[in-house]
Amino acid sequence: MTSLEDLPLRDELRGLTPYGAPQLDVAVRLNTNENSHPLPEAAVAEMEKALAAVLRDLNRYPDRDAVALRTDLAAYLGHGLTQRNVWAANGSNEIQQQLLQTFAGPGRTALGFTPSYSMHPLLSAGTGTAWVDGRRGDDFGLTAEHAVEMVRRHRPDVVFLCSPNNPTGTALPLDVVEAVAEATDGMVIVDEAYAEFARPGTVFALSLIRRYPRVVVTRTMSKAFALAGGRVGYLAADPAVVDAVQLVRLPYHLSALTQAAARAALAHTTALLSTVDAVKAERDRIVETLRGWGLPVADSDANFVLFGAPRGDAKGAWQALLDRGVLIRDVGVPGWLRVTAGTTEETTAFLTALEELL
Repeated sequence: MTSLEDLPLRDELRGLTPYGAPQLDVAVRLNTNENSHPLPEAAVAEMEKALAAVLRDLNRYPDRDAVALRTDLAAYLGHGLTQRNVWAANGSNEIQQQLLQTFAGPGRTALGFTPSYSMHPLLSAGTGTAWVDGRRGDDFGLTAEHAVEMVRRHRPDVVFLCSPNNPTGTALPLDVVEAVAEATDGMVIVDEAYAEFARPGTVFALSLIRRYPRVVVTRTMSKAFALAGGRVGYLAADPAVVDAVQLVRLPYHLSALTQAAARAALAHTTALLSTVDAVKAERDRIVETLRGWGLPVADSDANFVLFGAPRGDAKGAWQALLDRGVLIRDVGVPGWLRVTAGTTEETTAFLTALEELL
């Protein structure tokens, strides 16, 4: 049987493993940062109508520029943005891949600060972009001084900043993004997939787009909008960035069904985002409970919590929780695990199972 080693893989792909979390049939799945709350029935009904309306025209290609969807996304974001500032694709991963195809690639470098979203180095490898790890501090923090030092040392073509950071959950101070934008001649991609879950007072990089035309904010409808199965991500940036990305996008990349479903969801933003406060409450409950038990916990502005495993045994704790019907995520940070904030019942099941390990 042929193996990967027998194929003429590109050198930078050798030894890599595909991104992915276990998809196991267990009672409580809290490992992929999905929104555990189902879509409201009213929104589902409108999405069904929207999908039915485009079914009879599936013999035709969709709007390749998704202008109507981009207009709706711009209205949702506010900040005076228009559809010229927004681009949409199949999840924020595809958005980031398109940005790397446009501004990085062979002979160019991307800089990130781990532990952070593990797709960033994989997307870099997939586009032939050299990856440089600037690393975070032992407390998982990232200061403006350290970020600027790494930018000046490595002179990257693309800088990835994650806020709130995955897997640690903490949002970046805005001064870090500003300092990096001032220090680099390259593009700054600010991954804000979990922005809607942030604690009060958190300021995000959308406010910087007009001042820094090389700052790009990427977001998703998978988390707060509970549309993970819909695969809709988008960016907000200077219109010139949107024009540039269209040079590499595949023709008709975003299906008519996806566009219709996303627009129907955006028409019911209030209903769909009504679960955000409930998720935040469960997140805060996890943080407070685990700290009360003496476990180290990272501050979270997301819909998940990174915590220190009992006795530092992440793999053992992960398996013990799975044996009790609770699936969480071993993110590869030694001694730490990540759990998604689910429904009240799911959170209780997780806490009950974890308490047994203590």
